[in-house]
Amino acid sequence: MSARAIRRGLRRWLWRWRRNPLRRRTDVIEAWTVLLTAVIMVVGGAALGATTAVTVQEPLMEQHEHRHQTQAELVKDVPARPTELGDPGVNRVHATVRWTTPDGATHTGKARVEEGRKAGARVTVWTDARGELTSTPLSPEQATTRAAVLGAMAATGFGCVTLIARHLVQRRLERDRNEQWECAWAEIGPKWSGRV
Repeated sequence: MSARAIRRGLRRWLWRWRRNPLRRRTDVIEAWTVLLTAVIMVVGGAALGATTAVTVQEPLMEQHEHRHQTQAELVKDVPARPTELGDPGVNRVHATVRWTTPDGATHTGKARVEEGRKAGARVTVWTDARGELTSTPLSPEQATTRAAVLGAMAATGFGCVTLIARHLVQRRLERDRNEQWECAWAEIGPKWSGRV
């Protein structure tokens, strides 16, 4: 885009701000709406995105503090099924495992383990502070990525809501302009047509 085109576009947008006998009240409101929408989207979207990312990341990072690796024993054989590529043992499936908590209690539950393991094989599972099975905690990189994605989604959603609100204001302004044109034409039209 050339500098001349940018100047023309800027002049066209700024005409709503200058004193002008053709400027209507709705033009001024529209100019302020565009400016406020831009400011709200940039400032509000960035603030909401950053707040969401920080709020989500903290509990995800704390998973490592509250989850522990525990050795468990497979209760039954886990057969290896060939995958679409024909490589057996690549997938992880749910299987029944038995583990002992630090207080000496024995528990049984379902955990994801590699295919092709025999009953009695030792597998690593993750447990929470009560000794119950839980999912593998996210790595710091995964937690940061997930928080960033959710922050970006929150900022995008906020931007969409802001644009929808601006669109509704714009529609109302167009309706007001049309009513003003109709009133003006009802007054001037008969004079031009000679039917006064």
